[in-house]
Order: sequence, then structure tokens, then C-alpha cells
Amino acid sequence: MTSYFERQLKEIDHSIHSMDMELFERWVNEAVEVLKNGHKIVVSGLGKNVPVCEKFVGSMQSLGLEAYYLNTNSAVHGDMGVVKDGDMVIILTKSGETAESIYLTNLLLERKVNMWLLTFKKESTLTKTISNSVVLDLNHEGDLWNIMPNNSTTLNLIVLQGLVMKIADTMQIPLEDFKRNHPGGHIGVQLSGDK
Repeated sequence: MTSYFERQLKEIDHSIHSMDMELFERWVNEAVEVLKNGHKIVVSGLGKNVPVCEKFVGSMQSLGLEAYYLNTNSAVHGDMGVVKDGDMVIILTKSGETAESIYLTNLLLERKVNMWLLTFKKESTLTKTISNSVVLDLNHEGDLWNIMPNNSTTLNLIVLQGLVMKIADTMQIPLEDFKRNHPGGHIGVQLSGDK
């Protein structure tokens, strides 16, 4: 069984090293500017990417940073109202060909937002539509058929959590901000000094 995990770690390592790090740094800097200007970061995805988006938002909010999850399906039924001029919107889609994501992107491009794409295909409808496209190279999903969302969702989680951590570092978020928003559980006990 160890060999399975070792193969997946190699896949993940390969994908992370395929990412354009200069582009990632620009993503961090633009996200910081969005937040400093009083706007928020909205992340949108479907299927197995939903909990990935929610984890990103949860991490941001724990640090006191404005973030919101926009379900790609319900967005066009009124939820798009959360997106305001000046916001950053991040679209997650492995193929860049998901019909719902394409439809939502075209609608959002009519607004004054900073659009970013996190995907795994260099050539797709959405990489042609969204100029800020962070593309990871993925050789295998790590399932039996190389089709089930597995390594791709893990990588999305890693990249988005990396984005949060770099935003926090760049903005020099103090531990006190995290402490104020996370008073409960074992972490709350640790931060209160009552061990």
C-alpha cells in the first residue's frame, strides 16, 4: 500500500513543480490588493471541488479575510449578487470545459472583477477566456481509470491553501486576528493559554 501513496505524492510533486510560480506570486499580490481595497475573494466550483472551495473560505474567514463560496449552479439563480465590482473571482474546473463554469464566467466578465482560473488543461475554452489561468500538469488522478477526481481535487486544495497562507504572510496577519475568530476547540484552548 505504501507504493500507492508514494506514486500519488510523486504525481502531486510533479504538478506543483509545473505551476508558473511568477504567476502564482502575481495572484497573491493581486489578491492582497483586492482585500486591502475593501473587496473580497469569491471562489466557485462544482462537484468534488465544493468542499475544497469551502475549506478555502473557512481558512480565509478564520484569518478575518473576506471570502465567499459561490456555487456554480445556483449562481445564475440569484446568488451572483454577492459578486461586486472590485472583487476577485476564482473558478475551479479541471477540464476548463464545464458548461456551467463557462456560462458563469461569461456572465461575470460583464462585471468589473478580477478573474482567475485554476485548471489542469492548457488549451480549453476557459483558458482562452480567462487570461489569468493557473494551469497544473497532472499525469494521473490516482484512481483505477484516471478519471475520478482524486489528485486534482487534492492539488486544488493545496494550491488554494497556499494562496491563503501567502496572503496572510504578505499582509502580516497577526496571530491575534486568528485567535479572535477561533475561540473554540483545542485550538481555542491552546491560544487562550489555558492548557
